[in-house]
Order: sequence, then C-alpha cells, then structure tokens
Amino acid sequence: MPATAQLGLPPIGLPPLGDVTDTISDTLEDTNAGIARASGKLLRIRDNRIANLLRNHADAVERDRNGDPARRGELFLLDADPDALAIAQQAGFVIRGAEQIDGLDIGLVRLSVPSSLSLADAEKTLQALLPDATISADNLHFPASGSNASPPLAMLTSSTASIRSAVGMIDGAPGNHVRPSAMRGFAQGAPYPSNHGSAIVSLLEHAGVKDIRVADVYGNDPAGGNALAIAQALGWLTKGGAKVISISLVGPRNALLERAVASVQREGVIVVAAVGNDGPAAPPAYPASYDSVLAVTAVDGRNRALIEAGKARHLDYAAPGAGLRVRNAEGERTRVRGTSFAVPLVAARVAAYPGDRSQIITQLDKEAIDLGKKGTDDTYGRGLLCGDCRP
Repeated sequence: MPATAQLGLPPIGLPPLGDVTDTISDTLEDTNAGIARASGKLLRIRDNRIANLLRNHADAVERDRNGDPARRGELFLLDADPDALAIAQQAGFVIRGAEQIDGLDIGLVRLSVPSSLSLADAEKTLQALLPDATISADNLHFPASGSNASPPLAMLTSSTASIRSAVGMIDGAPGNHVRPSAMRGFAQGAPYPSNHGSAIVSLLEHAGVKDIRVADVYGNDPAGGNALAIAQALGWLTKGGAKVISISLVGPRNALLERAVASVQREGVIVVAAVGNDGPAAPPAYPASYDSVLAVTAVDGRNRALIEAGKARHLDYAAPGAGLRVRNAEGERTRVRGTSFAVPLVAARVAAYPGDRSQIITQLDKEAIDLGKKGTDDTYGRGLLCGDCRP
C-alpha cells in the first residue's frame, strides 16, 4: 500500500474562494474577511489530514512534543557522548544503534523510548535529563502539492535550454516511463512509483534538466518522508555531485534535518524548497524556512499568488504552479496545482547558471520579474522565475 504520507492522504481540496477572488468592486474589508475564512479552512484541512494519518497509522506515527507527526517510539541524540548515553539508558531509553550519515558530517544515536512514555513525554524527559544535548524526533514531511484538478490556466512546454548540471530531487520515485540518471530509496519499499514524484521529474525535464538524480524518501512506508530519510538523501545526492537539490516537501522544524541542510550548503549545494499549501496562517514551512534555502511560492496563469500558498520565514522567488501539465506514475498527462510544482522550475533555473551561490543568486535576481509591490515582498519574494515555461 502506498505510504500514507505520500499518496494515501486525501487531496487538499481548496475551500470556496469566491470571497477572495470576487470582482474588484468588493470592498477591501470583504476581501480581507474572505482571505481569513479561506485561511481558516486550509488550517482545518491540514489538521484533519494529520489526524487521519495518526488514526490510520497509530502503530507507526505519533505526535512529538510540539504536536507534529513523527515516527513512533524513536528519538535521535546528535553528537552523543558516553556520559549522555549512560544517563539516557538509566532513564529507560534503549540504544538501537549509532550511525554516520554518508556524505554528511553528522553522527547520531537512535534511541527507543520507554514503553511507558509517549513520544512527546519521552522527548521532554530526555531533554530535561540532557539540557545541553541536541535531541530530535523523526518528524514526517508531506508533499507540498495542492490539487491535480486545477483549471486549464497554463500548459508547460519544453525549454529549449539544455541544462547539464546535476539536479537532485527528494520526493517519491517517478513511474517506469522515466529514466533518471540515478535513483535510490531511503524508505521501506523504495523506490516506489508515485504521482507526486513523477510530476516533479516531469517538470525538471521540461525545464531542460538532463541529469536528474532521485532520492525516494517515501516508498510505501507509513512513516515515509521522515527527517532521517531526508538527511540521508541529502548526503547521498551531495556525495554524488548534485549542484542543486529540489525538495517539494514540508514539515516542522527539525534539529537533524536543519543540521543536514547546513552541511550540504557548506559543500556548495543550493537547496530549493516549497512553502507548502496550508495557507498563509499555517506555521512556517520547513525545509524552506531554514537559513539560505531558496523558498519558493507559486502563481497561477495570470501571475496571481495561489490563495493556498503557505509561508516560510523568508521568501525568495515565485514560479508557475497552477494548470501545469505533467505526467503521473502511469505516464498519463494530468494537470497539477500547488507550490510543489513551482520548485523544480526554480531549481532548473539555479542549475542553468555557473558559479557559486552568490553569483547564481545575482543572475536569478536579474532574471526575476518583479510582481506585486515594488521590490522584495512577502507574496512573491524577489520576483517570478521561469515565467516563460508556459505559453
């Protein structure tokens, strides 16, 4: 059965948006009220989605101390010394194993929590025992897609550019009709074909990327998309020479993943990530909100920001994300909508330029089309990239 975190969740149906997109004669107060109602509905949809996941996979997933979903019964202790491990063991935590994430300078110890404690209580207990330690739950991340039934606003066409730089993708696996340069699974049953992963690969191909390397962090694992899998995928892609990594997934802030992202950035890799589709009132999305990650939002065929677009702690660029035609896991054409699908278009533009991060950002800023308020803003970032990816 496909992973709930990947395919089994119900689609994020958009709430009625008439109050937001009504005629220009509407008053500003009415419009703001409509946005507030839509944001509230998006948050309820998000909460229901997580509640369904926890109910349907209670044996594999539970909430951490912040209320976010994570793999059941397991915590990570980063940079653990023998004294810290001894204290944890005395408190009933069991060492499951130690590992070094290949390609990254990160070591961790996996701990099983005491059977008498929930994950949330175990995390609080361990942090109280080890106040200076870095402790992490194995938080889950979800595809930042919206709906695959958007109106026909735009059609993606192949770019004439040929981009040779290697682009990594962390998502589900594409269908068998796609032949990535390299592919590896980091979850139970991976690689496993998914509609979301197929769509992202399809967009990278259309944007001109020739060397696509896929890390499947979902497989058919109910706790797929976890922080450890994503960190391992980052290490593998970086070690394999990916210049850019596209991540159309969203989740909570996580100590392990934050350190992994910083590690690959020190190697010169640029990470591009989606702001999600839980609406502007949702918590900041990660990994988009980590320092120096390029946070991407989406626009429709008329260059209007998607009403369901989430927020990050910073915003860099916008790209097309509605009415795009892609291929699903079966190779069939379908239309998609969501900030997920803007990310590979921006990743392709990053890969198109030579040089270090600062040089590439300078080129992207020259290319970006300013939308909304003049200059950088919270709706479009520094402007629209890859606007000509649609006719």
